[in-house]
Amino acid sequence: MTRWKAAGIHSTISAVIALLVGILLFVAWYPTPYSHAAGADQLFLLVCAGLATGPLLTLIVFRPNKWGLKFDLITIGVLQSAALFYGMSVVLQSRPIFLVGTLDRFELISNNEVSDADLAQGTRPEFRSRSWTGPRLAAAVLPSSLEERNELTTLALSGRDVQNLPKYYRAYTQAGKSLLVHAKSLEMLRQQKPESAPLISSWLHTSGYAETGVLWLPVRARKADMVMLLDASTAVPLQALAIDPW
Repeated sequence: MTRWKAAGIHSTISAVIALLVGILLFVAWYPTPYSHAAGADQLFLLVCAGLATGPLLTLIVFRPNKWGLKFDLITIGVLQSAALFYGMSVVLQSRPIFLVGTLDRFELISNNEVSDADLAQGTRPEFRSRSWTGPRLAAAVLPSSLEERNELTTLALSGRDVQNLPKYYRAYTQAGKSLLVHAKSLEMLRQQKPESAPLISSWLHTSGYAETGVLWLPVRARKADMVMLLDASTAVPLQALAIDPW
Protein backbone atom coordinates (compact mmCIF):
# COMPACT_ATOMS: atom_id res chain seq x y z
CA MET A 1 0.00 0.00 0.00
CA THR A 2 1.30 3.45 -0.90
CA ARG A 3 1.12 6.45 1.41
CA TRP A 4 -1.42 8.06 -0.93
CA LYS A 5 -3.73 5.06 -0.75
CA ALA A 6 -3.38 4.91 3.04
CA ALA A 7 -4.15 8.63 3.32
CA GLY A 8 -7.08 8.19 0.93
CA ILE A 9 -8.61 5.43 3.07
CA HIS A 10 -8.10 7.57 6.17
CA SER A 11 -9.71 10.54 4.39
CA THR A 12 -12.74 8.45 3.45
CA ILE A 13 -13.24 7.35 7.06
CA SER A 14 -12.87 10.94 8.28
CA ALA A 15 -15.32 12.18 5.64
CA VAL A 16 -17.95 9.64 6.75
CA ILE A 17 -17.52 10.72 10.38
CA ALA A 18 -17.77 14.39 9.35
CA LEU A 19 -20.98 13.63 7.44
CA LEU A 20 -22.52 11.93 10.48
CA VAL A 21 -21.47 14.83 12.71
CA GLY A 22 -22.95 17.30 10.23
CA ILE A 23 -26.29 15.48 10.25
CA LEU A 24 -26.38 15.52 14.06
CA LEU A 25 -25.46 19.22 14.18
CA PHE A 26 -27.66 20.69 11.49
CA VAL A 27 -30.65 18.33 11.72
CA ALA A 28 -30.95 17.37 15.41
CA TRP A 29 -28.94 19.58 17.77
CA TYR A 30 -28.81 22.92 15.89
CA PRO A 31 -31.84 22.81 13.56
CA THR A 32 -32.72 25.47 11.02
CA PRO A 33 -33.26 28.40 11.41
CA TYR A 34 -31.01 28.57 14.49
CA SER A 35 -27.91 26.85 13.08
CA HIS A 36 -25.88 29.95 12.28
CA ALA A 37 -27.24 32.00 15.18
CA ALA A 38 -26.13 29.32 17.65
CA GLY A 39 -22.70 28.96 16.00
CA ALA A 40 -23.19 25.50 14.48
CA ASP A 41 -21.25 26.35 11.32
CA GLN A 42 -18.17 27.44 13.28
CA LEU A 43 -18.37 24.42 15.56
CA PHE A 44 -18.64 22.11 12.55
CA LEU A 45 -15.49 23.65 11.08
CA LEU A 46 -13.74 23.02 14.42
CA VAL A 47 -14.67 19.34 14.29
CA CYS A 48 -13.71 19.05 10.62
CA ALA A 49 -10.32 20.63 11.29
CA GLY A 50 -9.60 17.91 13.84
CA LEU A 51 -10.75 15.21 11.42
CA ALA A 52 -8.61 16.60 8.59
CA THR A 53 -5.35 16.39 10.52
CA GLY A 54 -5.47 12.58 10.68
CA PRO A 55 -5.19 11.86 6.92
CA LEU A 56 -2.51 14.56 6.60
CA LEU A 57 -0.40 12.94 9.33
CA THR A 58 -0.94 9.52 7.75
CA LEU A 59 0.36 10.87 4.44
CA ILE A 60 3.47 12.21 6.20
CA VAL A 61 4.42 9.17 8.30
CA PHE A 62 3.27 6.26 6.15
CA ARG A 63 6.01 4.25 4.46
CA PRO A 64 5.56 0.55 3.61
CA ASN A 65 7.56 -1.78 5.90
CA LYS A 66 8.63 1.15 8.08
CA TRP A 67 9.68 0.10 11.58
CA GLY A 68 7.21 1.42 14.15
CA LEU A 69 4.56 2.24 11.51
CA LYS A 70 1.81 0.55 13.53
CA PHE A 71 2.70 2.65 16.58
CA ASP A 72 2.64 5.83 14.47
CA LEU A 73 -0.79 5.02 13.04
CA ILE A 74 -2.20 4.16 16.47
CA THR A 75 -0.85 7.44 17.84
CA ILE A 76 -2.48 9.36 14.99
CA GLY A 77 -5.77 7.57 15.65
CA VAL A 78 -5.63 8.39 19.37
CA LEU A 79 -4.82 12.05 18.70
CA GLN A 80 -7.59 12.35 16.14
CA SER A 81 -10.08 10.66 18.47
CA ALA A 82 -9.10 13.06 21.27
CA ALA A 83 -9.60 16.05 18.97
CA LEU A 84 -12.99 14.69 17.88
CA PHE A 85 -14.00 14.09 21.50
CA TYR A 86 -13.05 17.66 22.44
CA GLY A 87 -14.87 19.14 19.45
CA MET A 88 -18.02 17.14 20.16
CA SER A 89 -17.96 18.11 23.83
CA VAL A 90 -17.92 21.79 22.80
CA VAL A 91 -20.76 21.12 20.35
CA LEU A 92 -22.90 19.44 23.00
CA GLN A 93 -22.26 22.11 25.62
CA SER A 94 -23.19 24.88 23.19
CA ARG A 95 -26.32 23.36 21.64
CA PRO A 96 -29.53 25.40 22.08
CA ILE A 97 -31.98 23.85 24.53
CA PHE A 98 -34.57 26.60 25.13
CA LEU A 99 -36.09 29.47 23.15
CA VAL A 100 -37.43 31.78 25.84
CA GLY A 101 -39.77 34.69 25.29
CA THR A 102 -39.09 37.31 27.92
CA LEU A 103 -40.57 40.82 28.13
CA ASP A 104 -39.56 42.31 24.75
CA ARG A 105 -37.44 39.65 23.03
CA PHE A 106 -36.60 35.98 22.64
CA GLU A 107 -33.45 34.43 24.07
CA LEU A 108 -31.85 31.35 22.50
CA ILE A 109 -30.42 29.57 25.54
CA SER A 110 -27.47 27.18 25.17
CA ASN A 111 -26.92 24.04 27.20
CA ASN A 112 -24.06 25.63 29.17
CA GLU A 113 -26.17 28.66 30.12
CA VAL A 114 -28.39 26.71 32.52
CA SER A 115 -26.99 24.93 35.58
CA ASP A 116 -28.20 21.53 36.74
CA ALA A 117 -29.46 23.06 40.00
CA ASP A 118 -31.53 25.68 38.18
CA LEU A 119 -32.79 23.11 35.69
CA ALA A 120 -34.09 20.92 38.52
CA GLN A 121 -36.39 23.78 39.58
CA GLY A 122 -38.20 23.91 36.23
CA THR A 123 -41.94 24.45 36.49
CA ARG A 124 -42.82 21.70 33.99
CA PRO A 125 -41.21 18.35 33.06
CA GLU A 126 -40.02 19.70 29.70
CA PHE A 127 -38.24 22.54 31.50
CA ARG A 128 -36.36 20.15 33.80
CA SER A 129 -34.37 18.37 31.09
CA ARG A 130 -31.99 19.35 28.30
CA SER A 131 -33.34 19.06 24.78
CA TRP A 132 -31.49 16.96 22.18
CA THR A 133 -33.67 18.00 19.25
CA GLY A 134 -33.51 21.77 19.13
CA PRO A 135 -34.76 24.46 21.52
CA ARG A 136 -37.98 24.05 23.49
CA LEU A 137 -40.29 27.05 23.49
CA ALA A 138 -41.07 28.75 26.80
CA ALA A 139 -42.12 32.12 28.18
CA ALA A 140 -40.32 33.56 31.22
CA VAL A 141 -42.47 35.44 33.73
CA LEU A 142 -40.95 37.84 36.23
CA PRO A 143 -41.69 37.08 39.90
CA SER A 144 -44.40 39.13 41.60
CA SER A 145 -42.80 39.51 45.03
CA LEU A 146 -40.34 42.32 45.70
CA GLU A 147 -37.98 39.95 47.48
CA GLU A 148 -37.73 37.64 44.47
CA ARG A 149 -37.30 40.57 42.10
CA ASN A 150 -34.39 41.87 44.20
CA GLU A 151 -32.86 38.40 44.24
CA LEU A 152 -33.25 38.18 40.47
CA THR A 153 -31.54 41.56 40.03
CA THR A 154 -28.58 40.29 42.04
CA LEU A 155 -28.40 37.09 40.00
CA ALA A 156 -28.55 39.08 36.76
CA LEU A 157 -25.33 40.85 37.73
CA SER A 158 -23.61 37.44 37.72
CA GLY A 159 -25.06 36.48 34.33
CA ARG A 160 -28.08 34.46 35.51
CA ASP A 161 -31.13 36.41 34.39
CA VAL A 162 -34.74 35.28 34.17
CA GLN A 163 -34.14 33.48 30.85
CA ASN A 164 -31.51 31.25 32.52
CA LEU A 165 -33.79 30.18 35.37
CA PRO A 166 -36.38 27.52 34.43
CA LYS A 167 -38.29 28.10 37.68
CA TYR A 168 -39.65 31.23 35.98
CA TYR A 169 -40.58 29.43 32.75
CA ARG A 170 -44.22 29.02 31.82
CA ALA A 171 -45.90 27.24 28.93
CA TYR A 172 -45.74 29.60 25.97
CA THR A 173 -49.42 29.06 25.22
CA GLN A 174 -50.23 30.49 28.67
CA ALA A 175 -47.84 33.44 28.90
CA GLY A 176 -46.64 34.18 25.38
CA LYS A 177 -49.30 36.78 24.56
CA SER A 178 -47.67 39.25 26.95
CA LEU A 179 -44.90 39.67 24.37
CA LEU A 180 -47.29 41.32 21.93
CA VAL A 181 -47.19 44.52 23.99
CA HIS A 182 -43.62 45.14 22.81
CA ALA A 183 -43.86 43.56 19.35
CA LYS A 184 -43.30 45.81 16.32
CA SER A 185 -44.75 46.00 12.84
CA LEU A 186 -43.08 44.71 9.69
CA GLU A 187 -43.24 48.23 8.27
CA MET A 188 -41.05 49.40 11.14
CA LEU A 189 -38.61 46.58 10.40
CA ARG A 190 -38.45 47.61 6.74
CA GLN A 191 -37.72 51.20 7.73
CA GLN A 192 -35.12 50.14 10.25
CA LYS A 193 -33.50 47.57 7.92
CA PRO A 194 -34.28 48.43 4.26
CA GLU A 195 -32.13 45.52 3.04
CA SER A 196 -34.53 43.11 4.76
CA ALA A 197 -37.50 44.05 2.54
CA PRO A 198 -37.00 41.28 -0.10
CA LEU A 199 -36.68 38.58 2.58
CA ILE A 200 -39.81 39.79 4.37
CA SER A 201 -41.82 39.99 1.13
CA SER A 202 -40.67 36.51 0.13
CA TRP A 203 -41.73 35.05 3.46
CA LEU A 204 -45.15 36.75 3.34
CA HIS A 205 -45.72 35.44 -0.18
CA THR A 206 -44.74 31.88 0.78
CA SER A 207 -46.61 31.79 4.09
CA GLY A 208 -49.82 33.40 2.88
CA TYR A 209 -49.93 35.74 5.88
CA ALA A 210 -51.12 39.31 5.45
CA GLU A 211 -48.60 41.89 6.64
CA THR A 212 -51.03 43.25 9.21
CA GLY A 213 -51.28 39.81 10.79
CA VAL A 214 -47.57 39.59 11.60
CA LEU A 215 -45.42 41.34 14.21
CA TRP A 216 -41.80 40.78 15.23
CA LEU A 217 -39.38 40.77 18.15
CA PRO A 218 -35.59 40.37 18.38
CA VAL A 219 -33.98 36.99 19.05
CA ARG A 220 -30.73 37.14 20.99
CA ALA A 221 -28.37 34.24 20.30
CA ARG A 222 -24.77 33.23 20.95
CA LYS A 223 -23.29 34.15 17.55
CA ALA A 224 -25.86 36.15 15.57
CA ASP A 225 -29.12 37.81 16.56
CA MET A 226 -32.25 37.31 14.48
CA VAL A 227 -35.83 38.51 14.01
CA MET A 228 -38.75 36.36 15.16
CA LEU A 229 -42.02 36.80 13.28
CA LEU A 230 -45.14 36.38 15.43
CA ASP A 231 -48.82 35.89 14.75
CA ALA A 232 -50.28 39.28 15.69
CA SER A 233 -53.27 37.70 17.42
CA THR A 234 -51.86 34.66 19.23
CA ALA A 235 -48.14 35.54 19.55
CA VAL A 236 -47.28 32.12 18.15
CA PRO A 237 -43.73 32.19 16.67
CA LEU A 238 -43.99 31.80 12.90
CA GLN A 239 -40.44 32.03 11.61
CA ALA A 240 -37.02 33.31 12.67
CA LEU A 241 -35.34 35.29 9.89
CA ALA A 242 -31.64 36.02 9.53
CA ILE A 243 -32.04 39.78 10.00
CA ASP A 244 -30.06 41.81 12.52
CA PRO A 245 -32.79 43.37 14.69
CA TRP A 246 -30.65 46.14 16.20
